[in-house]
Amino acid sequence: MSLNTVELKELQISIADSLYLQVASWHLYLGDAGLAEALAVECSALLNEGANVAARKALEGVLVPLGGGATRLPLARLIPATQLFDLEEILQPYCR
Repeated sequence: MSLNTVELKELQISIADSLYLQVASWHLYLGDAGLAEALAVECSALLNEGANVAARKALEGVLVPLGGGATRLPLARLIPATQLFDLEEILQPYCR
């Protein structure tokens, strides 16, 4: 399942404003980190698998460059566990 342009933009905005990665006690929202669009696109491609599976696979599929790109980690390793559930809730209305 793929979202139309408007739905994809809405999803990106929801992700940008709601989800963050955490380093020590710092929270960096995905919109500020420039990762919301990549996660929205990844989620969009996986929506036919359901919100739970799409959220987990998308977080594993988005690689975050660290140290100038020398290292890349899946976004799943940089967000708190509660953020996974928040992403599942965001995706729920888009799963038809």
